[in-house]
Amino acid sequence: METNMLKEMADMSQKMMKSYETLQEIKEVEIASSPKTEVYKEDKLRLYHYDREKEATCKTPILIVYALVNTYKMLDLQPDRSYIKNLMNAGLDVYLIDWGNPTKADRYLDIDDYVNGYINNCVDFIRKKHRIDKVNILSICQGGTLSVIYASLYPNKVKNLVTHVTPIDFSTNDGLLFRWSKNMDFDKLVEGFNGLIPGEFLNSGFDLMKPMMKVQKQQNMVNSLNDKDKLLNFLRMEKWIAESPNQAGECFREFMKELYQQNKLIKGELEVGGKRVNLKNLTCPLMNIYATEDHLVPPAATIPLNDYVGSKDKELYSFKGGHIGVFVGSKSQKELAPAVTEWLKKRDK
Repeated sequence: METNMLKEMADMSQKMMKSYETLQEIKEVEIASSPKTEVYKEDKLRLYHYDREKEATCKTPILIVYALVNTYKMLDLQPDRSYIKNLMNAGLDVYLIDWGNPTKADRYLDIDDYVNGYINNCVDFIRKKHRIDKVNILSICQGGTLSVIYASLYPNKVKNLVTHVTPIDFSTNDGLLFRWSKNMDFDKLVEGFNGLIPGEFLNSGFDLMKPMMKVQKQQNMVNSLNDKDKLLNFLRMEKWIAESPNQAGECFREFMKELYQQNKLIKGELEVGGKRVNLKNLTCPLMNIYATEDHLVPPAATIPLNDYVGSKDKELYSFKGGHIGVFVGSKSQKELAPAVTEWLKKRDK
């Protein structure tokens, strides 16, 4: 028995030494390393064009519209888990909106500013640069909701629309976020934070949705300490989460009250910039992707989009996985990115 204890202590000591050496080797944790060039800026927003060594084989460029929550960097987490890199390798010409990190000066930005202002200005920049009438939009989560609104208001500017894990029908109670939001006082919440919702506050709420995930993550970190590659994978994801931006209070208030609580988009009652948003005006080809195990945006919130739009060419794509796995999982690299690029190329006429 004493011999076993001594062996365990020696093994533990060796593991701790290896862990220390691993940590010493890591000087910096890099994410979103794919080369890109800033081509347009407005307020906090930056529009990036990803650098290509060869010309794109797909004629129509795509604009990636990410959510206001978290940052786009999850799409380019590391070279072997990069949704953006996969799109580029398939021959797509990629632009991306970086919303930046709102400050108190941006507290009054609303959905109108993001849709009729920022998104429309970026689309017009790409249209002018490439001398085309329409662009492809590839959107994620809340960015998908904003893009659906945009494509409904500007059908003459969108050639194809791809939505990923996008909330559209907010009447569901399948996810905790949808249940919690029904009875929250968002006016008081925005007022309490003086018009700027902290990214840390939202992250705390997301943690509460799956409290044991935090414990599991810590355990995974401990188990990864003596493996540099595994530890870097863990740290990259944690860095992305830690960089969560603040939210402009007015846009947050509108989104939560008019969509989560009142479900105005589906009902045809949403007005943006004085214009009524009619989903039947969204007539471009649509690829609507949902994740079967999504606890943040359950399938019931995403699937109904196809029933409400005016598109004749529309596809509902079921991805077996969770909200984040859609973009960073190994299955995503092998399955989803190729499926999206093939779908876009077939409609690149």
